[in-house]
Amino acid sequence: MLESSTPQKVCQVGGVKFGGQPGEYSTVVVPSIFQKGDRVFEGAKRKEGFNEDKARELLATTGRLSAETGVPAMADIVANTGAEFKTYIDFVTAHSAMPFCIDAWVMKPKLEGAAYCAEKGLLDRMFYNSLTVWEQDLETEVREIAAIGVKHVLLVAFDPADQMPTGRVSGTQKILDVIEKVGAKFESIFVDTSVMNGPATALCSLANKLVKDKWGFPTASAPSNGSYMWKTAREKWGFKGWAAADAALEGLSAFLWHDMIFTGPMAGSERIIPAVAMAEAFEATHVFGQSKRLPASGDHPLYKLFPEFVEQLKAM
Repeated sequence: MLESSTPQKVCQVGGVKFGGQPGEYSTVVVPSIFQKGDRVFEGAKRKEGFNEDKARELLATTGRLSAETGVPAMADIVANTGAEFKTYIDFVTAHSAMPFCIDAWVMKPKLEGAAYCAEKGLLDRMFYNSLTVWEQDLETEVREIAAIGVKHVLLVAFDPADQMPTGRVSGTQKILDVIEKVGAKFESIFVDTSVMNGPATALCSLANKLVKDKWGFPTASAPSNGSYMWKTAREKWGFKGWAAADAALEGLSAFLWHDMIFTGPMAGSERIIPAVAMAEAFEATHVFGQSKRLPASGDHPLYKLFPEFVEQLKAM
């Protein structure tokens, strides 16, 4: 059974709902933009700016596919400095209605990005990516984002000493302990169980099930980290072969206890969103076959893409 006996939390960021029991709401895809090597930079250095037409096209294509399939999308805005975050946040919010996260490797630019979102009245639409178990000054970070007013936060949990699914649970607990110690309160908490490689994403799925069973939190991981590191696939089978493997990995993840998946560069949306849409329709039908329960959201891919089949299911 995919379902959990634990009551499940449903989070909402910028109008997008995710979480709940499997098949209730569609997995959310979170493709990245402005990451290192993004085609919007055209091989230029980040400080030289980006191709606005290409960036608009990426956002528009992702938004269109999301609307057509019923797979919700959020933008993962990647930046190295607070100044970059201001530029990129302004651009994304001007050209897309998608919710988004601010994503940086170190604390300072993340805090500056969060503060800018607060200044612009965007905290309902933004989630903080992320609080990590390896941050050396985690208490300070939690205090700062709580003071800023951050509402939605992603926890990235991993325990190098225990790389089995149980290590992600203990890593989650460590971050929750800090949040409790600081006295911070957030509207939404969801957990990323940290990918190591493609097949190891299965450990993330199992960890996500443990997290959902223990706390009911929505869960996530970044399968794209595994597929984009698999250089051998491109060498052996070229882009098409690698892309097929990538889409399969994203779809499998969507099926198995992922409420959100970080899917890599937004240029892959045309490949990934249809794959996730099919996985979500597959999952919803799987759940129906076990419990006669259909998705809670009328925009779910099963309804959007297979309406005649839904009517057949209702008659069963």
